[in-house]
Amino acid sequence: MTRVAAVDCGTNSIRLLVADLDPVTGELTELDRRMTIVRLGQDVDRTGRLAPEALERTFAACRAYAEIIKEHGAERVRFVATSASRDAENRDVFVRGVLDILGVEPEVVTGDQEAEFSFTGATRELAGRADLRRPFLVVDIGGGSTEFVVGDDHVRAARSVDVGCVRMTERHLVRDGAVTDPPTEEQIAAMRADIEAALDRAEETVPLREAHTLVGLAGSVTTVSAIAQDLPAYDSAAIHHSRISQDRVREITHRLLRATHAERAAVPSMHPGRVDVIGAGALVLLAIMERIGAREVVVSEHDILDGIAWSCTSAE
Repeated sequence: MTRVAAVDCGTNSIRLLVADLDPVTGELTELDRRMTIVRLGQDVDRTGRLAPEALERTFAACRAYAEIIKEHGAERVRFVATSASRDAENRDVFVRGVLDILGVEPEVVTGDQEAEFSFTGATRELAGRADLRRPFLVVDIGGGSTEFVVGDDHVRAARSVDVGCVRMTERHLVRDGAVTDPPTEEQIAAMRADIEAALDRAEETVPLREAHTLVGLAGSVTTVSAIAQDLPAYDSAAIHHSRISQDRVREITHRLLRATHAERAAVPSMHPGRVDVIGAGALVLLAIMERIGAREVVVSEHDILDGIAWSCTSAE
């Protein structure tokens, strides 16, 4: 067994997984898994730079994670940074800060690398399921980008497009510095058109409609699952490998996009950091399901973070 620590720093959240891995049996024993909303991608789409307050929120989370990693005695640490830090002009400030705190340099991966990690993390334990037909389409809806990966045992095609819950919210649903409460029909229509254009781009390289099983990852998808199940609180065990029909996703999406901030915040399973961006994230999921004709989505709590952890066993 190898004890590793994986950090996934995205546009909206930063997550940590400390786990023991057995490469021979494929077993991952989770020791600590946590998530902090830091909104690193705050205003990046508009300014092209990481905001000082966003950097400080992220560094504070890194300091807390460094203590946890030290307590567990992880042998290897890998820090992967995604869309927001890939786009930012001042990403060198981010890189230096992480290196100082955690002792490892963040790897600002490409969208294709991101997709490989997501596919490995999501499908490693699904591969033996007789009730799930291959190929899989793994969709990771992040804050700034969405990754599409089609594969069987291995990736056949992958594409990352710049459509995520934070980016879509900031681009289409913000007026005078605040999220419209609730959004107008015109705002929703413009956001949907943007998402459809991104799906067109994804289909240029990824055969989305050839997939037989849709696997959805990340906070927007897991939150939709929690709402669909009317969970009294966020319950990872109930969400992992749950199946949500397209009709239910459509119903929830329409409700979220027409709700006020207070109504969304009152949902028992809603993380406070997702209240303003969940409508956009749900719409991305719905648009994908309608595009490929998926009757349901299989929800996975195992995603890019688990893929990053597994990559530690083969990293140089």
